[in-house]
Amino acid sequence: MAKLIINQSKIDNIKEFISICPFGALEEAEGEVRVNAACKMCKLCVKKGPEGAATYVEEKVVAVDKSLWKGIAVYVDHIDGDIHPVTYELIGKAKELASKIHHPVYAIMMGSNIKEKCKELLHYGIDKIFVYDFKELDRFKIEPYTAVFKDFIENIKPTAILVGATTVGRQLAPRVAARLQTGLTADCTILDMNEDTDLIQIRPAFGGNIMAQILTPNHRPQMATVRYKVMDAPKRKKEESGEILFCNIDSKLLKTNVVVLDIIKKEKEEFIEGADVLVVAGRGVKKEEDIAMLEELADLLGGQIACTRPMAEAGWMEAKRQIGLSGRTVRPKLIITCGVSGAIQFVAGMNHSEHIIAINKDEKAPIFKVANDCLVGDLYEIIPELIDKLKANKGA
Repeated sequence: MAKLIINQSKIDNIKEFISICPFGALEEAEGEVRVNAACKMCKLCVKKGPEGAATYVEEKVVAVDKSLWKGIAVYVDHIDGDIHPVTYELIGKAKELASKIHHPVYAIMMGSNIKEKCKELLHYGIDKIFVYDFKELDRFKIEPYTAVFKDFIENIKPTAILVGATTVGRQLAPRVAARLQTGLTADCTILDMNEDTDLIQIRPAFGGNIMAQILTPNHRPQMATVRYKVMDAPKRKKEESGEILFCNIDSKLLKTNVVVLDIIKKEKEEFIEGADVLVVAGRGVKKEEDIAMLEELADLLGGQIACTRPMAEAGWMEAKRQIGLSGRTVRPKLIITCGVSGAIQFVAGMNHSEHIIAINKDEKAPIFKVANDCLVGDLYEIIPELIDKLKANKGA
């Protein structure tokens, strides 16, 4: 850690001193020079300003005692006890990480009337399941949920915590991380563990142009969120194993300023994340009307249609059908990309698909590097042929 210290008594001309900074990080407030968040620590004010006016100070970071933190914990995301599938994927990854450092695997589940529902987790090889079952936790409310999470962390001290990047997880994880003054990496695509229990968190950065490797070596717990369909879920075992521990917490901590007035159930939707077959429209689709051709192919295969970002931005398809870093992450059994170039942002959202068929006129298109079957040609020639053959087979 480093900080910039300003000695006001050494500055004769405030305006002249402020003008030194090319980033606008120095500003005048109440007759004094202040450093704002725009500071890049370039040290120009130290070098070009009056001697002693600005001092760059390196602060020693006091590292946490890692030996006091043990276990990989998974936040159990659920609605009325029905556990979100991303939880099982995170359990699979937690077990893998824990095996490398010989740590136990924990789960934290909070809600109301979940004493029976939490038993399902015993079929996935978790060592201990910590359950907070209180009527105040019947619906997600950020204040009591954060308090419960903090109570769990302070009592159990897990070295790492995995949270699904769901609607709830995206709100809860950063709040907890801020409360505990620890690090959080969002939307991780790869997780690994060092022998010293440092969690290696890898995620796309700068629009997906690089893969950033992030560590939290001086703080605990380490926190990461992961999207659904990125990790592998373990197989459910018939036998139960592990231990369920019902936890208590001060009722004052469960108070909230948010009152749930009503709950209106949404109509059931088909989400592309759950599709076994996807047909994806890319830039190679010339007209909005031509999407009907891809829809026909998807229907014949018993699948759904999806798209890349340009298609969604053009308004040709709904945003919920977009695949990629700024869209959805999918893992179908079969995905057929039509006129998709294969930018890294798109590939990051579908490269775990079981079988990838790519159709593109450009034989050098990046999508061919991840595809299992590559069809070089015009989608307007290939897709109608596929449709005709599928119809012929169905009619046979």
